[in-house]
Amino acid sequence: MELQVLFSGVPYTGTLPQGEAVLVTQDSRRACPGAVFVCARGMTTDGHDHARKALEAGAVCIVTERPLGLPGEVQVASGRKAYAQLCQNFFGRPAEKLRLVAVTGTNGKTTVTTLIKQTLEQAGCKAGLIGTIHTEIDAMDVPAKYTTPEPWDLNALFSRMVLAGCTFAVMEASSQALDQLRLWGLTFEVGVFTNLTQDHLDYHKTFENYFAAKKSLFSQVKHMVVNLDDSYGRRLLDEVQGPERITFSAGDDAADYTARNIRLSASGVKFEMVGRGFIQRIDFPMPGDYSVHNALAAAAAAIALGIPARDAAAALSASRGVRGRCEVLYHGAFTILCDYAHTGDAIEKVLAGVAPFVEGRLVVLYGCAGERDAKKRPLMSEAVVKYADFAVLTSDNPRKEDPCAIIKDAEPVLAASGKPYIVEVERRTAVNRALDMLRPGDVLALCGKGHEDYQVIDGVTLYLDEHRIVREWLERKGLDKA
Repeated sequence: MELQVLFSGVPYTGTLPQGEAVLVTQDSRRACPGAVFVCARGMTTDGHDHARKALEAGAVCIVTERPLGLPGEVQVASGRKAYAQLCQNFFGRPAEKLRLVAVTGTNGKTTVTTLIKQTLEQAGCKAGLIGTIHTEIDAMDVPAKYTTPEPWDLNALFSRMVLAGCTFAVMEASSQALDQLRLWGLTFEVGVFTNLTQDHLDYHKTFENYFAAKKSLFSQVKHMVVNLDDSYGRRLLDEVQGPERITFSAGDDAADYTARNIRLSASGVKFEMVGRGFIQRIDFPMPGDYSVHNALAAAAAAIALGIPARDAAAALSASRGVRGRCEVLYHGAFTILCDYAHTGDAIEKVLAGVAPFVEGRLVVLYGCAGERDAKKRPLMSEAVVKYADFAVLTSDNPRKEDPCAIIKDAEPVLAASGKPYIVEVERRTAVNRALDMLRPGDVLALCGKGHEDYQVIDGVTLYLDEHRIVREWLERKGLDKA
């Protein structure tokens, strides 16, 4: 692409060199002949320090935030904003050919985005999905590296969705991506806010910074769908002006969409969705009262996109659920559940939804992530001891942190509770030990890995799929899987 075309609409100073761009990148290791290298400051590195290396690799243009005196250099006010705009231009601005939906919040993003896509598909629409588990381009799966990709990868995916005939793109908007301006310049037809609880403070440092990152999405949306039952949702409504405001609640009649006559069970939730002049019954196949919020959020977003309320309710009732999100792996004499919950609040939501239906013991297996906010560790244990009859403390993704040190942060709450528990550092062994102790009426909740089929130990990614571990254990016991 001609550089003059690539920089269309991007404010810069300096003289743009002549030439063709074959790549736009912020990673000097990817620089090659014809690359445009964009400098930006990160938390630990500064792209300006690597600009000369990119030039030596053949970069045709260097985009900086301050003068470096390099050949082919132009300056911009924000490298991150320029990078986002340049990536959009390189791929022909594919997002403008799609109706974009973004979901943000601490918990529920993956479930809500998946449900919105399923609802759109039930209505006969082709849609793409970008999120934590994977990316979907219509019916094709693509592995996901990040919850919200970098601008180059994001626009490449948008371009592929357009070529596949998609008219919608539904995506998760992570706080880190919003803070790094990966979505800069995009306009979302609908933005959804699920909730906000403690998470990612290792990155954001303060809760106010975390909230500010989430809030920034709603300066780019036409319709904002907000959880009225969440205190930060109410704050968002107070502080954001401009978009059409749509609210949902599990009981507050002031909301635009409210759940009535909620019936919870181990297999899911049933309720009536009451909206503007309608009542629709929903039979949703994911347990837990938080599933009411997730279903309402998806329904409200779909209705804002023009899907009739009746069709949205029918699609949610026909939903096939979400892998690794309160997923029932086995239901017989006992029940085995798998969930991605890896914060205290997420674990509490899962266990609170399951506990009332446990006839025997609620056995909970969990671990805390390494090189992440250590303040979450005792909070996770507090959520476990509040509901569990027996706990199994193990590893999650220790990364390069000592797994025993992580467990040491989480264990004191278990020890002080007086409830029975075991510690098993090796997660595969821990899962099998938890399975071996199951008795009729028990429920085992495997928390933390969810959809993930790997574990990161000492910086190395190793295969570990709890779905397979459970399946192999069931086969050894001669039991049919759910």
